Amino acid sequence: MNTVLKQPKAQDLHQRSPTQRSYPRAGRPGRTGYAVPDQVFDELVGELFTSFSRSDQREKGLDYLLGLLHTPGRKSIRNMATLFDGAATGQSLHHFICSSTWQWNPVRQALATYLAHTITPRAWVVRPLVIPKVGRHSVGVVRYFSPAEGQVINAQRAVGVWLVSDRASVPVEWRLHLPRNRGQASDCGTRTLEPPDSGDLATSATYACLRMRQRWGLPPRPVILDLGEAVPVGVLTRLRSSGLLPLARVPDEVELTVTDPALIGHRGQNLPAHRIMRAAQDLRRPEAGGPHSPRAQSPPALLAAVRVSGPGAAPGQDLTLVGAGPGGRAWPDQLWLTTLAPDQAVAAVPEALDRIDRVDRSQTDVGDNVGIRDYAGRSYQGWHRHITLASAAHAISELSV
Repeated sequence: MNTVLKQPKAQDLHQRSPTQRSYPRAGRPGRTGYAVPDQVFDELVGELFTSFSRSDQREKGLDYLLGLLHTPGRKSIRNMATLFDGAATGQSLHHFICSSTWQWNPVRQALATYLAHTITPRAWVVRPLVIPKVGRHSVGVVRYFSPAEGQVINAQRAVGVWLVSDRASVPVEWRLHLPRNRGQASDCGTRTLEPPDSGDLATSATYACLRMRQRWGLPPRPVILDLGEAVPVGVLTRLRSSGLLPLARVPDEVELTVTDPALIGHRGQNLPAHRIMRAAQDLRRPEAGGPHSPRAQSPPALLAAVRVSGPGAAPGQDLTLVGAGPGGRAWPDQLWLTTLAPDQAVAAVPEALDRIDRVDRSQTDVGDNVGIRDYAGRSYQGWHRHITLASAAHAISELSV
């Protein structure tokens, strides 16, 4: 049984030995806090900060991580500093995030490597993150039409790559979408050149996944891209050439070339994806799912797969277009494109939907409680450092259940 804890003072945590520490778990329904296993915290912290050459950086990294885990409400530097000694710590935490020399990529790699051995990810899920802002002074803020809000808002837009298993879902790599040809003002009083995060979300997602595979050496897994916008065929080809298995949700209007002989009368035609699948209704079959399937209680979807090609595909490489949704005149209500063979693709789509649902629930239940969206500065470096440590806090919360 988990013990309900009073909110401890962070300075007290520093004074305890690793085996004496306990950490609150804010935001869980019906409880004010949980005992967090020391092993999870100590093991992960031991891996995260190995790239830090200075002891003061490791100390501030620990402070910041404790602040993300313990601070009630919004995880601003000012609020986190109240756990320590106020203004002086606030200034040092600000310097650590904004002006220090530590690189976030080695920390992310350490987090991802730890998780690869701990939770055995079954897939990488790539999802956008929208962070609404009141003004336009924070780094990367753009005017953006939010389908959820039904209006244009000021927001940061980012893309995150999550490692997803049956045990946990944790983000490990991030890209912040920036307007093209626009330097970003830094709250450290300097200007930065345009970082390599500009461009569309699909391009950002590609570079993020390639870094994880090629530079970090993570084992290849299916890559599920659900970005809310088109994913070019060339993105799938590039990911596949790196040993990954991409599956991307695509809009109705994306144009593809039918190569499947089963679609009589349409082979060789260039058509919007939704028209291809409307012509493939006779190929539909029910979603497979046993009694232990996470989707077993939902009405079975109807799925159909058609071999296609498109601009950017490798020579001689066919893709598979999958339509899915309940039966009826509106079928399909979603379209997926992948380098998998048709039988594999039909099986992969329901699994992808379950994993996307896991990620979205984890973002709401855990990510928002550890401050994923809470960075408010104008520093590009600061944004990346903050979200890196927030991802580590997310991992601790997930693994301590």
